Amino acid sequence: MWKFLVIVLGVGWLLGQLIRYFLRSKLAKFAQHVNEVAKEAEREQRKSTQTSKDGIHVDVIPKKYAEKRQKDIKGGEYVDYEEVKE
Repeated sequence: MWKFLVIVLGVGWLLGQLIRYFLRSKLAKFAQHVNEVAKEAEREQRKSTQTSKDGIHVDVIPKKYAEKRQKDIKGGEYVDYEEVKE
């Protein structure tokens, strides 16, 4: 009876250690994958952003949109507003 109990406890402890080891390794691989994806997204964002001489970041505006915007509004940008009466 004691022998059976010791064997069951030993096997249970061993399985617990193995499961813990494999979960840690899988979690580490997952964390590494997430970091790689985040770095790739950051690289892509840096590619799509240009830096001027003054250190100002300017997002790239597609040519079609820029041309349309220039045709629609002449003499400045229109800002819609409402007066608030107190």
